[in-house]
Amino acid sequence: MECISVFDMLKIGVGPSSSHTLGPWRAAERWIKELQEEDHFQKVQHIKVRLYGSLSLTGKGHATDTAVILGLLGTDPVNIPIASITPAIENVKTTKKLNLGGEIVIPFDNTLDIIFLREFLPFHSNGIEFEAQLASGKVISETYYSIGGGFVVKEERIHAKENKEVFKTFPFPIKTGAELLAYCTQENKRISELVFKNEQSLRTDAEIDTDLKNIWETMLECMYTGCHTEGVLPGGLNVRRRAYDIHQKLKGELDYATPQEWLETIRETEVKFRQIIKWVSCFALAVNEVNASLGRVVTAPTNGSAGVIPAVLMYYLVIENHDGDFDDIKRFLLVAGEIGSIFKKGATISAAMGGCQAEIGVSSAMAAGALTELMGGTPEQVLCAAEIAMEHHLGLTCDPIGGLVQIPCIERNAMGAIKAINAAELAMDSDPAAAKVPLDKVVQTMWETAKDMNSKYKETSEGGLAVGVFLSDC
Repeated sequence: MECISVFDMLKIGVGPSSSHTLGPWRAAERWIKELQEEDHFQKVQHIKVRLYGSLSLTGKGHATDTAVILGLLGTDPVNIPIASITPAIENVKTTKKLNLGGEIVIPFDNTLDIIFLREFLPFHSNGIEFEAQLASGKVISETYYSIGGGFVVKEERIHAKENKEVFKTFPFPIKTGAELLAYCTQENKRISELVFKNEQSLRTDAEIDTDLKNIWETMLECMYTGCHTEGVLPGGLNVRRRAYDIHQKLKGELDYATPQEWLETIRETEVKFRQIIKWVSCFALAVNEVNASLGRVVTAPTNGSAGVIPAVLMYYLVIENHDGDFDDIKRFLLVAGEIGSIFKKGATISAAMGGCQAEIGVSSAMAAGALTELMGGTPEQVLCAAEIAMEHHLGLTCDPIGGLVQIPCIERNAMGAIKAINAAELAMDSDPAAAKVPLDKVVQTMWETAKDMNSKYKETSEGGLAVGVFLSDC
């Protein structure tokens, strides 16, 4: 069984897409590492990259070519200075040279050496092939698949050594919601406590806390940046940033200097009932506007749905519990990560495989369940909330205009956050024993719906809004 860590589901990276940006970036890094391990790296004379299926059809809008170059340069999405991205890419385009892995300079023309192919490979719709010509004249290649959420695999992943090393064995291996509840009952623990026990098999307590704090601080800074940045998003659609204007109206004369001061100041301010939805929407919009501009976000569980979880967590901290502290943040993230892993194991978190239900739907379910635990819900109510949130995202398509993670993606994060809060409230007022649809059934249904969905609605920009709205109208 795949034992997926919370830190696999919540990863710090660069926007706009976990499957189309972060995944190809990681694939390039992995290919370089394999070249080095096989003693081919220093012999590389020239390379080509082929993008297949959804990676090709919406790759330019998702900055896939940019991500590939950054990965080949040996940079890391977790810590690369955002301001350095554009100069690095322009240098490659201008000089037509690439410093592969930051070690060897080879000729590289991005217009010729990154090839966009409409063909879909059988294994997964997000295929990427790296080809290297060695000094001997020999040509070698490797194909990877970006399967959503920044996860990258080869087709032989079941038997591959690298994948066996990634998925460890937890003391409480969990594949389904039913198994999770059984362990909670057996151990008499909340979901967050059980997940923490699993994480302790991989990291020390101090490492878990440090990594979770880094995730939260990245989320908070991302919201802060989005709320304080105005202008138009890149990509050609001329989408105006809205979080800035909404935030200006909401904050009034609030005074602060840092993201943490900003949070504390909002918490001390009386938020009127009619402003709650506006604040939550503002938080979500802010994150995904940063994501759309190649900013740093937390993949949760994808970049396209990165705004839902931080927005709902902020809702808890500024509306529900002004005394909320890191322990609450920690519990929220642990629960959210576990629910996300159940969807990944039982269905998919890739829009290219399942449409937007696999991204916004899953993130809303993750946030709903996490919020329910913080509000005092039982493990049964937590899973009930996750089920409600996903149930009302079933069938949601992925049809981004221009292949950009902007329309309808940014607004969908606000809607997903609101649905998560609503789902948590409904679950808290419900008897889980009377629920007609368990979480595992909605996971199965989501996967069946994904398989039935027409491929043009799976992140190809060949259906729905992507063809119903002319770019000139934007």
